Amino acid sequence: MRSNSTNNSNSSSSSNHRLRPDKAESPDSRFNQTLRSVQGLLKGRSIPGKVLLARRSDPLDDSSWQDRSPKYERSLSENDTGPSDRTDKSMEEDDKGPFKPSTHENLNKSNSSSDVHSTPKEVQKSAIGARATDSARVMKFTKELSGTVTLERLRELAWSGVPPYMRPTVWKLLLGYAPPNSDRREGVLRRKRLEYLDCVAQFYDIPDTERTDEEITMLRQIAVDCPRTVPDVSFFQQAQVQKSMERILYTWAIRHPASGYVQGINDLVTPFLVIFLSEYLEGSVDNWSLSDLSTEKISYLEADCYWCLTKLLDGMQDHYTFAQPGIQRLVFKLKELVRRIDEPVSRHMEEQGLEFLQFAFRWFNCLLIREIPFHLISRLWDTYLAEGDALPDFLVYIFASFLLTWSDKLQKLEFQEMVMFLQHLPTENWTHLELEMVLSRAFMWHSMFNSSPSHLAS
Repeated sequence: MRSNSTNNSNSSSSSNHRLRPDKAESPDSRFNQTLRSVQGLLKGRSIPGKVLLARRSDPLDDSSWQDRSPKYERSLSENDTGPSDRTDKSMEEDDKGPFKPSTHENLNKSNSSSDVHSTPKEVQKSAIGARATDSARVMKFTKELSGTVTLERLRELAWSGVPPYMRPTVWKLLLGYAPPNSDRREGVLRRKRLEYLDCVAQFYDIPDTERTDEEITMLRQIAVDCPRTVPDVSFFQQAQVQKSMERILYTWAIRHPASGYVQGINDLVTPFLVIFLSEYLEGSVDNWSLSDLSTEKISYLEADCYWCLTKLLDGMQDHYTFAQPGIQRLVFKLKELVRRIDEPVSRHMEEQGLEFLQFAFRWFNCLLIREIPFHLISRLWDTYLAEGDALPDFLVYIFASFLLTWSDKLQKLEFQEMVMFLQHLPTENWTHLELEMVLSRAFMWHSMFNSSPSHLAS
C-alpha cells in the first residue's frame, strides 16, 4: 500500500453486518472503494473494513474490467523456456519428475475442484521419489554451478527446489545480480556492494533537515512497517534486523521514485534476508542474531538483499506504481482462470457478491508471504525466481491453485464467512507436501491454458 494512502474509518457494526452499496453507485466508484479498503488491510488491520464487507448489489460488467485490465502477455526472456520445452525436459530428467509433471500425464485429470483433493497418495509417493534422488539433484546443481553457468539449465533445476545451502548463490544468479561467469562474480559483487554503501551514505545517513517532507513521511512509514513484518518469526523482531530492513527499503524507495515505498514491499525483502544470512550463520533462524556478524558482513548482507529486491521488482514495477495497475490486471486474470477451471466456485463467489480484489490483492502485493508459514517461503521462491520474466503471469496459476485448495469449503460459505475465511486461511500446519501440490497443479494448468489464451477470453 502506498505510504500516503488514506485510512478508511470503520464502524464497529460493519464487521457484523453485510452492507449493500447504493445501487446508483457506479462500478468505478465501487471498485475504488474496494481497492482502498483492501489496501487498508495491509496496514495491519485484521478485520475487513466497511466497504470490504459490503456485498455487491449487482454483477459488474466484465467489459468494464477489461478496459481497466488489458491483456497481459507473457514475456519470455532469453533464458525462459516454454511449457512444451519444460515438459519435454522434465520427462528426461528424473529429478523434476515429482512436482513438475508433464502435460500429457495430467491432461486427462478433471479441471474441477475434485482433483484438488484427489492426489495426496500419488504426491506422497512422488515425495519419496524426490528424496531418493536428492543426491543426484545436488550433483546436477554442483556441476551446473562450476565454471560458467547456463541460466536456462539452472532455471530448470531450480524450479523444483534448490538445496538450502546452495540457495544464496542460485538466487543471485537467477535474478541476474551475480554474473554467470564465475571468474567475474567476486569482482562484480564487490563493486555492487560498494555502490549500495555509497547510496546509503548519500540518501539514508543524512539528517532530516536535508530530506523533503515527502521523504520524511516515507521514512517514518517504513519505520512503522518494519516491526510489523512477519510478526510470528522472532528474528524479524530484533531491532538490528529492523534497522537493516529500514535502510534497504528507504534506499530502494529513493532510487525508484516512480513508485516510492509501497506497503507490502517490506514483506518481499524478508526471504532475501534469511537466505543470504544463511551464508554467515548456522542453525535455526529463531536463534540468529545480527550482532554475531561484523559490520562488513552486515553491509554485504544488506547490499545483496537490496540488489536482489531491485531485480525482482524490476519485473513487476507496475504492481507498485500509482493505483497498482499491474495487480489489478492480474486479479482480473485470476478471476477468469478460476471461472474456467472451477465454474461452481466461480459462480458461488459471484452470487455472493465477493470480488477477487477483496482477497487476492494482498496475495499479489505480498506474493503469499502473509498466507503460508514462513518456513515454506524459500521453497516457493525457488519456483518464483526460476520463472524469471514470466513470473507475473505464472503467479496467476499459482494463486488459482492456492485458492482452489479450498474449493469444497468455499462453496459452503456465505459472503461474510467467505471473506473472513480467505483473510485467515488455515495454512498454519502446512508442510512442503501441500505446497508442492499447489505448484504441481499450477504447472499443469499453465501447460493447459497458457498456450491457448482464447480459453481465458471473456
